[in-house]
Amino acid sequence: MGTRGVPASYGGFETAVEEIGKRLVARGYDVTVYCRNPGQTITEYEGMRLVNAPALRHRMAETLSHTTVSTAHAIIRDRPDVVLLLNAGNAPLLQPLKAAGIPTAIHLDGLESKREKWRGAGAKYYRWAEKASVKWGDEVIADAQAISDHVMRQYGRTCTVIPYGAEVIDPGSNRLSELNLRAREYHLIVARFEPENHVLDAVHAYRASHETRPLVVVGSAPYSQWYVDKVHHTARNDPRIRFTGGLYDQELLDQLYANCLTYVHGHSVGGTNPSLLRAMGAGAPVLAYDVEFSHEVTANEAFFWKDAPALTHLFDRIATGAENQRLSAFAAAGMQRVLDAYQWDQVTDDYEALIQRLASRRRARSRR
Repeated sequence: MGTRGVPASYGGFETAVEEIGKRLVARGYDVTVYCRNPGQTITEYEGMRLVNAPALRHRMAETLSHTTVSTAHAIIRDRPDVVLLLNAGNAPLLQPLKAAGIPTAIHLDGLESKREKWRGAGAKYYRWAEKASVKWGDEVIADAQAISDHVMRQYGRTCTVIPYGAEVIDPGSNRLSELNLRAREYHLIVARFEPENHVLDAVHAYRASHETRPLVVVGSAPYSQWYVDKVHHTARNDPRIRFTGGLYDQELLDQLYANCLTYVHGHSVGGTNPSLLRAMGAGAPVLAYDVEFSHEVTANEAFFWKDAPALTHLFDRIATGAENQRLSAFAAAGMQRVLDAYQWDQVTDDYEALIQRLASRRRARSRR
């Protein structure tokens, strides 16, 4: 509950719901997913039952309005044994679920109050929601140890750390010609165009570099058109920089990850970022923004940059071939890191253990 639901076509939460949900179904669980995909009418997917609930189409109200309807349905109609609630912004729904006797784990996601789109009243709300999630959730889920450490420092509560998963993929390169690209002859960014993802810094850094191989920028922003305009303005008249917009063809996107010379990762306020995992699983050498989340996920097997000049310096060294050996080493290390620490089966094991703990508490309350 609390995401756009499945089939996954938008972001990391939705991919996690799909990957974990279908595995729980295979293990004998009855899984219901509440969805807010406009126009969706299917009621079953990969063995999961889908409830398509409405939402107010407004940046501040969409998620919470949908989760309010979902919560009412769960309490009145579905009566689940356990709820997995994703996104700290849904914290107000923890209280009615608790009153109904339904054990609930809430997933905090990243440091939402630091996202530019929530500035002002939105940031204030997310600071409250984070605190309320930690106070009211039967269990609190963090997808990175750094998020768990933040919660312990701020609130003195232990989180259950369960990361996202990823696949190790080698999808070939037969579709790169659709974008007029060749394997290992381009740099790649995949991100929502929002300030905390530092797309502007990355484009500015590349424009100032001597690199001649193109920079391919995949992504868009539903609520930050001013930032999109600024990124495009910075790249103006530079034929090396190519924008694809949002790209939802998963096969083509996998080929972009698997065949890039480098993957430029500028995210700064999330936990375990699904796009970063996907790039690592595809063997893309990573140029990562220098924050604790990037160091944790890559296990320091990446290049790190803190500002545009530092990234320009990296691009220039890569352009000369000075870093070829390290690029190869980082590519292999990233794939091994995904195999060792970010497999969906292990992630599902951890969620199953969490579900069983929550269900046992409900049984204990029922006996009392």
